[in-house]
Amino acid sequence: MDSKEFINRRQRLAEKMPDHSALVLFSGVVKTRSHDDNYPYSPNRNFYYLTGIARSNLILMITKRAGTVTETLFLQRPNELEAKWTGAVLSDQEAKEQSGIEHFDYLDEWLQSFATFMRRCEGKGSLYLDLYRYLWSDEQTPAETFADDARKKYPTLQIHDAGPWLKALRMVKSPAEIDEIRRAIAITDEAIRRMWSHARPGIMEYELEAHYDFTLKSHGVRELPYLPIIASGINATVLHYEANDQRAEDGDLVLLDLGAASNYYAADISRTFPVNGRFTDRQKEIYQLVLEAEIKTIEAVKPGVTLQQLNDVTKQVFTDGLLRLGLIREDSELSNYYYHAVSHHLGLDTHDVSDYSAALQPGMVITIEPGLYIEEEAIGIRIEDDVLVTADGCEVLSSQIPKEIEEIELLIGKKK
Repeated sequence: MDSKEFINRRQRLAEKMPDHSALVLFSGVVKTRSHDDNYPYSPNRNFYYLTGIARSNLILMITKRAGTVTETLFLQRPNELEAKWTGAVLSDQEAKEQSGIEHFDYLDEWLQSFATFMRRCEGKGSLYLDLYRYLWSDEQTPAETFADDARKKYPTLQIHDAGPWLKALRMVKSPAEIDEIRRAIAITDEAIRRMWSHARPGIMEYELEAHYDFTLKSHGVRELPYLPIIASGINATVLHYEANDQRAEDGDLVLLDLGAASNYYAADISRTFPVNGRFTDRQKEIYQLVLEAEIKTIEAVKPGVTLQQLNDVTKQVFTDGLLRLGLIREDSELSNYYYHAVSHHLGLDTHDVSDYSAALQPGMVITIEPGLYIEEEAIGIRIEDDVLVTADGCEVLSSQIPKEIEEIELLIGKKK
């Protein structure tokens, strides 16, 4: 993306900041896997959202005092010896080109810079950090560590979570962000078609995964938004099945839930197909019900609607259909076969930051993913598309990926 994209984002965020406040974001650290080996680094998404930089051990500080906004990016000092082993650190020129930030200091100067800001605020300062925590047991983040230290140094400092500001910005995508999601979807489409062309009874789930991996890496996608789900037979009734180590037998359906990424923007697609190329009559009637639910739920997407209202549409279609098929006898039994929500926001995270109760707005990108899971019949079917909310409705960004029964059957096992 052009640096103007990130400049605009920071300007919009600065407008929300009160006077005598500082926003501090950490890019994240490289974590040790074992001995001298590390896990692959992945940037803090809020830091990346404001800078476009995917490098570890950087700090962004935005201050606002007397109406003046100052942006500083703190970089690692160059080290010739380390550069021979791991490559050169990010230069100020590279950082400027990517982010549009003009002012840089080194990391060993950053605490003194924060102290200078606090002194100039004369005890009125407030600090905003990314304080999101998913689980109690999650390890402490650099932001939480800094919050603890800052409280000790400045007992009167007011510390706040910048998450609500960042969430409000990230929920509505710019045209450049939507283009990234489109590219991720296009790569995912190619990967799914490759998997279908190599599908056959007896293939291992991980063999299908290998074809998926090949396509993504052929497009330079090194980091997956999430681990792919390639679930055959009864495995497809487990929502987050990730083992991908079983054999797809003749007659099995295979549920795919996967997505590529483009500059960390994710695709999230689900398709279900018969590994032998032909749906049975029973599989067809369940599949058609899931497809009907998806189509009707997509038709309900428009500004002003909430995700809960979309889920209500899905549940009503499923309830009517399962009563008709005789799988349930009363509405309350639906949860035996459908037990997840139909939608979530999509962006830099697969389950992107969002307010589940908020009304949809143009520019938001969400998934629509109804599914039915009939364990006693070893049938799990989910169909998922990525949808852009527009001024008067929506656009299905992944409409090019086949999902009609006839289309899918034509592609299974048909190598180019």
